[in-house]
Amino acid sequence: MEQGNQTMVTFFIIKGISDIPELQVPIFLLVLLIYLLTLVGNMTILLLVCLDHHLHTPMYFFLVNLSMIDVCSTTVTLHKILLIGLTGNQVISYFDCIAQIYFFGSFISDELLFLTAMGYDRFVAICNPLRYTVIMNQKTCTLLASICWALGFVEIIPYAVLVTSFSCYRSNIVNHFFCDLVPVIKLSCSNTSVLETLFIVEGTALLVLGPFLLTVLSYIFIITTILRIHSSTGRQKAFYTCSSHLTVVILLYITLIYQYLRPISAESLEYNKLLSLFNTAAVPILNPLIYSLKNKDVKLALKKRLQLFRTKR
Repeated sequence: MEQGNQTMVTFFIIKGISDIPELQVPIFLLVLLIYLLTLVGNMTILLLVCLDHHLHTPMYFFLVNLSMIDVCSTTVTLHKILLIGLTGNQVISYFDCIAQIYFFGSFISDELLFLTAMGYDRFVAICNPLRYTVIMNQKTCTLLASICWALGFVEIIPYAVLVTSFSCYRSNIVNHFFCDLVPVIKLSCSNTSVLETLFIVEGTALLVLGPFLLTVLSYIFIITTILRIHSSTGRQKAFYTCSSHLTVVILLYITLIYQYLRPISAESLEYNKLLSLFNTAAVPILNPLIYSLKNKDVKLALKKRLQLFRTKR
């Protein structure tokens, strides 16, 4: 489909990361490596938490959910570019494209909500340690997780519905490596003002700013409590317990704010592809690395499992 007003499309063509033929094999191998590392890292976290009873705590319960989200979001976004590398077929059906938009948005929303829940968990652990086990009991954790999963999937429904209401497109070539909301909006010749307004207002207020402010509020109380600890060793230990979570929060919010909460322009799409690749590929790899390398409990659990595996051999 060439430029010009068109009727409703039945399929899209995924442009990918680069048009240069010589780069297609290296890109495929790089994406495959990223995907495998994401699976191995996050599945390792899942198995360790399930098998080691010392990790059956609220913090690791939320971390397991975060790992599941990372695996799902990476699969949703990277599977198409891997298929393109294997088959050369860049076509994606209209409904598969809408499904990608919906599920990717839902998993990103879920991740922000779970990071907020983890911030609250750290707040209770540091600011109210004597009542931690009472407040963060199994019922509370299950309720928080259920709310995060449900709200994440519900919040994105209006976006998917509005995209399906577009009646025409200037082109069906998506300048991205998967069907993301911003490049699809750029293709439409329908009136997208409602969706763009929703994207800025509701996306900023509810999807990003709401979880961000709640997380910041938790850390205001956390930092205030840490500064009141007289012992320097105590302060270091308290900060150490939330440093991994804080690192992931900062990393994710910086990329999301820069990628999505800016005016949409044709020039920004190329930058968005690189940021989106980092956000959808590098962040899910970094999550298990950050939580495992900076966490003594995870490293100890992994060491025990490796020793047990060697003994059985």
